[in-house]
Amino acid sequence: MSEQISVREVRGARMSSIKESLASWNDVAALLRGGDDGALVPVVIPRDSRGTRWLVPIWLGVWALASAVLLMLDERGALGTLALVAGIVLVLLAALWWWRSSIVEIEEGTIGVLTKFGAISGPGLSPGRHYLWHPWKRVAYVVDVTTEIPYSAPVLSSPTHENVPLKSIEFFLRFRILDAIRFVQTIGAGNFDLVLSNSVQDAIRQRSRQVRTERAYDLRGSDVKDMQDLLNRQLTPYGVQIIGCNIPDVQLPEEYREHLATRERVAKELSAYEKEWELARKRRVDTLLMEIERSKKVRDAKIVEVNAALNKARQDVAQMLEERETEAQKIRYEIETGARTNLVAAQGEAKAREQLATAYKDNRAVLGYELARRRLDVGALLAEAAPRPVIVKTDPAGSGGADSSALSTLLLAQLLPQLGRGEGSAPVVDLS
Repeated sequence: MSEQISVREVRGARMSSIKESLASWNDVAALLRGGDDGALVPVVIPRDSRGTRWLVPIWLGVWALASAVLLMLDERGALGTLALVAGIVLVLLAALWWWRSSIVEIEEGTIGVLTKFGAISGPGLSPGRHYLWHPWKRVAYVVDVTTEIPYSAPVLSSPTHENVPLKSIEFFLRFRILDAIRFVQTIGAGNFDLVLSNSVQDAIRQRSRQVRTERAYDLRGSDVKDMQDLLNRQLTPYGVQIIGCNIPDVQLPEEYREHLATRERVAKELSAYEKEWELARKRRVDTLLMEIERSKKVRDAKIVEVNAALNKARQDVAQMLEERETEAQKIRYEIETGARTNLVAAQGEAKAREQLATAYKDNRAVLGYELARRRLDVGALLAEAAPRPVIVKTDPAGSGGADSSALSTLLLAQLLPQLGRGEGSAPVVDLS
């Protein structure tokens, strides 16, 4: 009961409705494209005026032809001819009636569901003209299978994560019937309206349960791909596909909306204070930047003065260095001149010393020769005045060795001074 009340309330809140309508063939296109009293009409049941009434002229024509044959046999030619003409005309009218009633024209973008003796037979009729020669074949349904049908489903009192009921969530989707025969066999337009509205409400309530109340407005234009997949899984067995869906609007409760308005006002005031503080901070920053720029200019002026003083000092140092370098060059030239003079004097002295050394070397050779000659003369004199050696021969193997030795020693001591004063070769004394 509560579900019926909620559905009824939702119907009053701009919710789309789907139904099927019974209409003539001339009104089929208008109902499929424009709907009926604000309701969507994807399925139209056409009124079929076909029947067996076309058999009446057939039977009359057959009776007229039989009467014409009997009249001709009774030799009533005029009546027989008249009956024959009437029978042929009636048969032709019946054939024309049958041909005209068998023509069926299916609108572009729709499928005609064909029935035979009340049961669906064969595939659907494609758009165009068709001939149903069988008198008990009917086009029971004309189903729109190409139009993407828009469907709006606002959901009332959908609770959030904190169990706060939202005033309404408007859900919009577009669907298309893919299999016309399965659609009319399994559910039909009226039942599909109820199933679709309940599925949409369940999907929206599941989504709202995942969202906090302060973030409820984030549902507007959010990604609902998961909801579309859920609806497709539920509606695919009926031959229907959801093409696209979105949440265009969310309405919060009045109390919570006032609370949000207060929060928004506080947020705006906070934003205003932040802007004012930002403006003051920016003004202070600008002042500091100006002071910094002024300090930079003073610093640049000081740098220019320091650079000028530095350049002047560099010039003075360069001038002093140039003077020092000139003085050093002068001293170097003086040193080089004195060095060259000393070098020439040293070279002259060295040449004189070389010549003196050569002369000294020649004198030294002469002096050496003279010294050697004198040495030879002194040696000759010394050799002439040198004592002569005395050779004493003894016989150590004799019998009186000890006595002869003492005797020989005594004799030798007496003879030596005398022999030393003599000249000539060394005497030989034989003491054996």
